[in-house]
Amino acid sequence: MSTRKSAKKSMRQDAVRRMRNRSDKSALKTQIKKFVSAIKSHDFDEAGKHLSIVTKKLDKIAAKNIIHKKTASRKKSRLARFLIKQKAAA
Repeated sequence: MSTRKSAKKSMRQDAVRRMRNRSDKSALKTQIKKFVSAIKSHDFDEAGKHLSIVTKKLDKIAAKNIIHKKTASRKKSRLARFLIKQKAAA
């Protein structure tokens, strides 16, 4: 454990940021699960709405550097392809 005042403050700030980042990632994962469950139940209109929400969350999280912007782009692409593929199969 650090003894310097600035190091202690830095640790407090890191803890707050870590919890905020975890919360954002968790919210993203929950939204992706809702999207996938809508597709599994063949509710493609609802899935489309969830896809737009997921896209927005991914962009925001990438803008905050919680995840890399190319990771966000890859996830958006894969989710969109998944929706198109499932629509075609149905």
